[in-house]
Amino acid sequence: MRKSIFIQSAALLVTAVLVLSCSPSRPSAYRGLPATYSVAYEQAHGHCYDSIAQAVVSLDLYSNGLELNSENRIHGTGYNLCFSDIFVPDSLLAEGEYTYIRPDSLACPDYRISAFSFLPGMDFEGYPHGAYILNIEEDQIKYIQLLDSGSFVYRNDSLIFTLYYKNTYGYKSTYRCSFSGALTPWQSK
Repeated sequence: MRKSIFIQSAALLVTAVLVLSCSPSRPSAYRGLPATYSVAYEQAHGHCYDSIAQAVVSLDLYSNGLELNSENRIHGTGYNLCFSDIFVPDSLLAEGEYTYIRPDSLACPDYRISAFSFLPGMDFEGYPHGAYILNIEEDQIKYIQLLDSGSFVYRNDSLIFTLYYKNTYGYKSTYRCSFSGALTPWQSK
């Protein structure tokens, strides 16, 4: 009898392991995203929103394999981390910690947006806006990942990001990356 109970218990355990191994796992990060970026461009937009007292800058970071050509078009294969609206106290990115703006604060009629914040990723009439990542292969955008929350720290010519997005299973995933070096002012050509 003991042998029969042992065999039944072992069979039940093996069955449970097989069933659990068939269910999708909860990935913690999109595979292939770079841990570091090699180039970062900063563009100052000034006080471009009438209802917001803060100045606005944008950041455009490129992984190895991507660059801007002479016509300011992205060339190559890699990842482009974009922040279209970062709210700053002056005209350029200041040292400090920046956090995302909760979407419900955007619904306020007077937009009480403070400095040291940025817009999360969102779709605006079919185009990405706020914080997002472009996966570019052979000069073509293959995938766009909106970043729905997170923060970054800018100190001593380095940026350290902790960003969040919903993965293909609908779970929140964490993306950590960094950039070291001087920010390059974006020049229109």
